[in-house]
Amino acid sequence: MDVIPAIDLLEGRCVRLYQGDYDKSEVFNENPVEVAKSWVEQGATRLHLVDLDGAKVGKIVNLEAIEAIVNAVSVPVEVGGGLRDRSSVVQLFNLGVQWSILGTVAVEQPQLVQELCAEFPEQIIIGIDARNGLVATRGWLETSQVLATQLAVQMQEMGAAAIIYTDINRDGTLTGPNLEALRELCAAISIPVIASGGVSSVTDLLSLLALEPQGVTGVIVGKALYTGDITMKDALRAIAPGRIQDIPPNLDFSAFA
Repeated sequence: MDVIPAIDLLEGRCVRLYQGDYDKSEVFNENPVEVAKSWVEQGATRLHLVDLDGAKVGKIVNLEAIEAIVNAVSVPVEVGGGLRDRSSVVQLFNLGVQWSILGTVAVEQPQLVQELCAEFPEQIIIGIDARNGLVATRGWLETSQVLATQLAVQMQEMGAAAIIYTDINRDGTLTGPNLEALRELCAAISIPVIASGGVSSVTDLLSLLALEPQGVTGVIVGKALYTGDITMKDALRAIAPGRIQDIPPNLDFSAFA
């Protein structure tokens, strides 16, 4: 299972929100490029970037930071936040981004999603951010009446490569992932599911690993890595056996503790 560190960008800085609340942001580092390089040095094989400013206004805002991160690391990068037209998606791919994550348009413009999935096969991921089972949009500022499982089924039919499922009520809280919701989602679709939100310990990671046979192929970890509740070393040991030996032997794993 992939352990995917999250880098949330707000005004060019690396932050974490509490339950998606922009008024409850905590700055972890002023230099997101250094953060990205550190996670890769510690063994990350993929990075998850979110343009929080972009999610709020509906267009890419932190383009400079995204480009700098892509150029600085050797692993594939996925990016979401504010991607609501074809030109934004193409702009990211031209920078070298591997996957574009679509959220709001999956609810509001499903036809656009279908067209992008056809044009960029295996490169379009759908971010389903749910609050009490209902899909939230526009930077989590609005809640639709669309059920998360219903949207996942529709997006699978349209050619999505994977689903990133985030439980908003648990995001940034370190209270553990919503395993029940993940099981329900995996039962409804056959494409890969990446879990996000609430992961606080290696025990949480192992509980997600138990869902791998059902379709959970990766986990995005944010706040717990920055606070030191989980280290990349321990995470890789727990759920990604075989990768730990790739980590340089003398790294300081407490860099962001």
